Amino acid sequence: MRPLPRVHAFTDGALLSASDFGIRAAAIAAGGAAVALHARDRSATAASLAISTLRMVALARPPEAAVFVSGRPDIAGSTGAHGVQLGAADLTPADARQVLRHGWIGRSVHSVEEAGSAVEDGADFLVVGSIYPTLTHPGRPGGGPELVRDTAKLGLPVIAIGGVTPERVGELKAAGAYGVAAIRSLWLAPDPAAATLALLASWLEAT
Repeated sequence: MRPLPRVHAFTDGALLSASDFGIRAAAIAAGGAAVALHARDRSATAASLAISTLRMVALARPPEAAVFVSGRPDIAGSTGAHGVQLGAADLTPADARQVLRHGWIGRSVHSVEEAGSAVEDGADFLVVGSIYPTLTHPGRPGGGPELVRDTAKLGLPVIAIGGVTPERVGELKAAGAYGVAAIRSLWLAPDPAAATLALLASWLEAT
């Protein structure tokens, strides 16, 4: 498999259906192989999600950004995506691997206990959060860098999500994060390409 990207841009249904989605996706994908686009829309039909994923795959080349699909390893396999991101209500990583023979299988977790189960179930990487309070999950307290530190001890790459900004990347990397993820701060930025590059630059500069 190709190396796991460091910056992950997650979508939702509203973002995928926005009139300027293609422009914004291409701008984020310009970050290249260090960037991943995630097709996520829990309310979408399989056909609609597949169309969105195919569009992402096309937009991600030639910059060679990666594309992941949330919850549907079958769609990941049929569209040429690079992996699948699973939630608690989806197939286990082990079952998803029976469908998606090649590619990354990630699991979203919110606690060390969930992370441990994901490791046992065969996940390749973890998306851990929320790390800081966010508008996406109002009222949910963030786990802080400590959650990153504790889950990273389990041995899988940890992608930190939730309130991530360039200013916070350093402490997340120091806590053991492999990479970071964001939604609104990338997709709704006045300049998505610049916002993506800012996260990448902060990652590269952090020790």
